[in-house]
Amino acid sequence: MLVTGSETFLADRAVRSAIAAVSKGKTDVEVTDVGAGELDVGVFAELTGPSLFATERVLVLRMLENLPAEMVTYLLDYAGAPADDVLVVLVHSGGQKGKGVLDKLRKASVNEVVATAPKTWELPQFVVGEIRLHGGSIDDHAAAALVDAVGHDLRALSGACSQLVSDSDGRSISTDLISQYFGGRAEVTSFAVADAAIAGRTEPALEQLRWALDCGVAAVLVTSAMAGGLRGLAKFSSAPPGLREADLAREVGVPPWKLKSLRQQSRGWTPGGLATAIKAVAQADADVKGASGDAGYALERMVITVSRAHGRR
Repeated sequence: MLVTGSETFLADRAVRSAIAAVSKGKTDVEVTDVGAGELDVGVFAELTGPSLFATERVLVLRMLENLPAEMVTYLLDYAGAPADDVLVVLVHSGGQKGKGVLDKLRKASVNEVVATAPKTWELPQFVVGEIRLHGGSIDDHAAAALVDAVGHDLRALSGACSQLVSDSDGRSISTDLISQYFGGRAEVTSFAVADAAIAGRTEPALEQLRWALDCGVAAVLVTSAMAGGLRGLAKFSSAPPGLREADLAREVGVPPWKLKSLRQQSRGWTPGGLATAIKAVAQADADVKGASGDAGYALERMVITVSRAHGRR
């Protein structure tokens, strides 16, 4: 089994699921978890050979990109004729390093699980899936509210979903329940800063920014949220007229429920204003990544420029 991709939460989940599938109903499954860079011929032979203590085993080889060159042939030979009682899970963390080995493993018809992080607009659907996985239910608007409150980290989102379902007593997860648990965090997210600035509300946007920075929100998350909001707004504003809702959502790259808020946000924005705002965000992003010594000032200047660009011709 091959697990590829940079999203560690999904990769770890795939590994755990594989181990659980082998271990189901058994008490004598042996699990070994090692870095591929530590392998040599003798160690690999020992880990994949017959065991005196377990009827079935799982060998997890992490960071496959670090596999020693002399081990590639042995691994490919094993992939072509694996032992019946050993599941080998190969974990590659993404990137170009070790791509040649991946291509050869794919040609050998190794079962692959891709651990790629969802796009920003796909996160509410990730939340919906997580809630269902834990036995609960949630609508799209509440899922979006949870993303706004908790952020983009999948591990944190999954933990929040588990907690909410556990405490919901079988009720559908509502925005009220999310506010009760995560309202303090929701008030200082980078998305709240972006929403206020894009709406042209300068003072509330600055207030949210100061709260966010005081609570430890990284400057790059603020510029990222602002860039994402303006990018969606620009795509919405330039989309061909007359499209159906589903086609428009696909064109803009957002879930259908997001179109309502984009329509509201687009009022008062002109192409010139959007161009000014996008340039301001690009400058701020460069500043907080090292071009300027004062990230707080760079963010304040960005917020003021974006909010004042609302309605500008």
